[in-house]
Amino acid sequence: MSTNSEQNTGKKINKLQQQVATEETYSLKVPENYERYFVPVIGKPLAKELLAHASLQKGERVLDVACGSGIVARLASRKIGQTGSVTGLDMNPGMLAVARSTTQETGPITWRESGAEAMPFRDKTFDVALCQLGLQFMEDQSAALKEMQRVLVTGGRLTLNVPGPAGPVFAIFAEAMERHIGTRAAEFIHHVFSLDSTTRLRQLISKASFRNIEIHPRNKMLHLPAPKAFFWQYIHSTPLIDVVSGADKNARESLEQEVTSKWRDFVQDDGTLAYSQRIILASAVK
Repeated sequence: MSTNSEQNTGKKINKLQQQVATEETYSLKVPENYERYFVPVIGKPLAKELLAHASLQKGERVLDVACGSGIVARLASRKIGQTGSVTGLDMNPGMLAVARSTTQETGPITWRESGAEAMPFRDKTFDVALCQLGLQFMEDQSAALKEMQRVLVTGGRLTLNVPGPAGPVFAIFAEAMERHIGTRAAEFIHHVFSLDSTTRLRQLISKASFRNIEIHPRNKMLHLPAPKAFFWQYIHSTPLIDVVSGADKNARESLEQEVTSKWRDFVQDDGTLAYSQRIILASAVK
């Protein structure tokens, strides 16, 4: 016999399936969509640049803070060899569940559920701390950076990245969200790009007692799926799905039409999107 919880879950699934009409069938779990759609086109290319900047060495002990579904940790594991170790830390159990399911082809990775502001590790546990696209979401960014400093050995290295100001593709997205769905939806996109000041980032890292701080803003060309596909993939891969699925059909259709129409300026000959997004890379030493 079904429990009330199971019945409610079934009703929610049916409601979402009816409300969000797309050409693809998406998982109702954001972490699974994130790994399937966001990671290949944004997460992995940026992770490769992050790790190239970190210059990992064989045998190092690496911590991936706000690891999400684990792309940075997986790539790091291939670089540090069997004598090293990688630990992925994230507060989202759903993301960690996906991370655990995607590590068959890498070395051993330890996954820990925790926020970055109070990590469950002893002082001087790691040689390297990495953080991709996560610092801007942390409630107490100063506390998180101080924790990263605490768990690093003397001379340990920090390497992180955050998105710079929203490029035109996401600016269009945010403006349309505000107009058709509401402030809450637009605020999520603004939050993604909220730590776009190199001065502010340097100050935060400095206050955490890091030294030899280097800030490297650069433009990264992102190659994305066709407008309609990327539009829905991004929504289903983020908390935006909760807000968008609650909007009425006309609002969703108007949102899709406006965004995909304005994105045509960035469509390539093969029908895919391409545009340059500012990414800020930062490194420091304990």
